[in-house]
Amino acid sequence: MSKSTIFASLPNMITLGRLVLVPIVIVCIIQPDWKAAFLLFLLAGVSDGVDGFLARHFDLRSELGAYLDPLADKALLMSIYVTLAVEGVLPASIAVLTVSRDVMIMGAVMVSWVLDKPVKINPLLVSKANTAGQIVLAASVLGGKAFGVNFGVWFQIMIYTVAALTIASAAAYFVQWLRHMTD
Repeated sequence: MSKSTIFASLPNMITLGRLVLVPIVIVCIIQPDWKAAFLLFLLAGVSDGVDGFLARHFDLRSELGAYLDPLADKALLMSIYVTLAVEGVLPASIAVLTVSRDVMIMGAVMVSWVLDKPVKINPLLVSKANTAGQIVLAASVLGGKAFGVNFGVWFQIMIYTVAALTIASAAAYFVQWLRHMTD
């Protein structure tokens, strides 16, 4: 493999590294090693920014990266939410809600392909806000557990904000998908 091929593959290798971090973070939560879980979650977040920067700035975007990057992001967030709910740190309802939204979107995309009406998913503003809210909540929970911070009422505010954004995002994607399928 030449140096130029390695460099061209760097964003995808970083993304694959983020996927490898998912089970490690989950094990850290279960053990519990909250500081390690928090630091690895931060590392995953930084890696997401770095791979995106490299892909855009050096024109290293690829079709593989277009699929891997959101897969790595969803694998990390969904796994963390489910694990935190199983461990009793997050309400199960927020984990079910966030996972259900993503499953609904994936199901809609698959139905579109099966019906030979492929839909291109473009991130909506509400979806970006939803993802940001989910990241902030996950980081806050992990950081709070790692460093003994009690967020008090802010924890409930974050939960309700993420729930509202998740529902709004799911509804917006559903409307967009329905329009596409009935055109």
